[in-house]
Amino acid sequence: MTNRDFYVNVVNANLSDEMTQFAEAAIAKLDATNEKRREAASKKAAENRPYIDAIVGEILGDQPLTATDVAAALTEKFETAFSVQKASSLLRTAAAEGLIEAQDVKIPKKGKQKGYTVVA
Repeated sequence: MTNRDFYVNVVNANLSDEMTQFAEAAIAKLDATNEKRREAASKKAAENRPYIDAIVGEILGDQPLTATDVAAALTEKFETAFSVQKASSLLRTAAAEGLIEAQDVKIPKKGKQKGYTVVA
């Protein structure tokens, strides 16, 4: 059975045992591919890991810091320039992993910005 046959039959709601088996095999293949992709850390993620560890372990504390503050601290620690965009990306990654949390903080003359703290 081809993909086209499968899709035509699904559209027409003409489901057979062959279609069910085809769909189950395709889903299993997709799941295996996605799991393999999820497990393999990208080269960029591996490069960023020391920076995220430094942010969580050394830079952030109880008081929220903005991406600007974190960029300055990373630049000082690693003696290489970090942009605010790079720091923001690292902070978003750490927040997605559940290592830190974001909250809105008021910055004088700038309005509200995201402030990050370590998860207690």
